[in-house]
Amino acid sequence: MGALIVFPAIDLKGGQVVRLAEGDMDRATVYGDDPAAQAMLFADAGAGHLHVVDLDGAFAGASVNGDAVREVVRRFPGHVQLGGGIRTRASVEGWFDLGVARVVIGTAALDDPDFVRGVARDFPGGIVVAVDAKDGMVATKGWADVSTTTATDLARRFEDAGVAALLFTDVGRDGLLKGCNVEATVDLARAVSIPVIASGGVAGIADIHVLALHAKDGIEGVITGRALYDGRLDLAAALNVAAAA
Repeated sequence: MGALIVFPAIDLKGGQVVRLAEGDMDRATVYGDDPAAQAMLFADAGAGHLHVVDLDGAFAGASVNGDAVREVVRRFPGHVQLGGGIRTRASVEGWFDLGVARVVIGTAALDDPDFVRGVARDFPGGIVVAVDAKDGMVATKGWADVSTTTATDLARRFEDAGVAALLFTDVGRDGLLKGCNVEATVDLARAVSIPVIASGGVAGIADIHVLALHAKDGIEGVITGRALYDGRLDLAAALNVAAAA
C-alpha cells in the first residue's frame, strides 16, 4: 500500500452540497449550491481525489443529480469517485464514458453480486463496493434498509471479483464527528485482501494520522466531509499527514 488517499466528500441533494447525520435525509446541513466550485476549492488545497455521492440517486435507484456530477467531473482536475443509485451496467458505462475514475456500488452488491462481478471484470480497477454497516450489519438503499448480512461476509463475497476497493462506512458515526471507527475498519481490512477506504465520523487530523498508520493493514484511503466543511480539519494539513505516514 502507498500513502493514504484523502478523499474530500461532496454529497449532493437537490443540486446542493450537503452533509447528512447518520444518513438521514431529513437531517441535512447545506454547505453550498455550487458543487463544482466546491470541488475546485478542494483541488486548490491539493486534493487529487474526490468522493461524490448522489444522495437522491441512492434512494431513487438512478441518477438524480447528474448535471451537478457532470460539471464536477468536467472541472475537477483529479480523480472522481462516484456513488449513489448506480445499479445498472448502462449507468456504470455512462459514468466511465463521462470521465469518472471509479464507480461505487452499494445496494446492488448485496442484491445482485453477479452484476458487480461482471462490471468489475469489464472495468478493471474501476469498481468500488460500498460496505455500509449499522451495528455491523449491511445497510442498503440509502441506508434505509438493514440486512441480515454482516459487513465482513459481504466483503468476502468479492475477494476474487477484481474490485478495486471496499468503501466501509459506519453509518452510526457518519456526519456526527464522533471519530472514525478505526477498529472496525482495520478489522475488515485484515479480514480480506481487498484495499479498504474508511468513511464515517472523521473528526479531525488525529483520525487521518491513525488511519495512515494502518495503511500497511490494507487501508487505502479515508473520506472526510463535515470536518472539512465545519473547519475542524484543514485539507492541506490532512494531505500532508497522509503522505508522511
